[in-house]
Amino acid sequence: MTSVKWLKRIEAISEPFDGFQQGNKYRYKQSEDEKGTPVTRQRPRALMQPPGIPSQLGRSRYVEVGPIPIKGRAWSGFGSIERVEFSSDGGHTWDEADLGEQVGRYGWRPWSYEWDAREPSEYELCARATDAAGHTQPLDPNEVWNVGTYGINTVQLVPVIVREHSQEDEEQEKGPINKVKTN
Repeated sequence: MTSVKWLKRIEAISEPFDGFQQGNKYRYKQSEDEKGTPVTRQRPRALMQPPGIPSQLGRSRYVEVGPIPIKGRAWSGFGSIERVEFSSDGGHTWDEADLGEQVGRYGWRPWSYEWDAREPSEYELCARATDAAGHTQPLDPNEVWNVGTYGINTVQLVPVIVREHSQEDEEQEKGPINKVKTN
């Protein structure tokens, strides 16, 4: 049903519902031929608000050298978020992020990390969540791939280019009004 305006009644049942979507489609399976296991809860997930300015021609973000505040939210259908980790090298190394207050057992949990972008270069930022049941987001999409692509919770990768603050940037910040000569 796609519209509740046609809902006339709700019936409580004592066993799991086995309609077409729940019984055949909304399941984790590696091939169409297998029955698979039902999708029952959301796997842990941490997403970040990408920092800086977006690239015009790609997914990269631009930031200047210095401390960069990174923020995001994490959640899981298996319980509260116990840990969020941040990486600036595509997941090769991880640091603990700071966690905000958990609002409810399954609610989103804010997290933050102060990234010290010291060197101009290209980076791949990512964050991963771990829930109270011990489930951690995978870095490798093959760990969670399935036919229906349900519950894909691989780590979000954000390409970032760190650059020095230049004289050209300062002139652009002043704008054309400030470039007018006066006598």
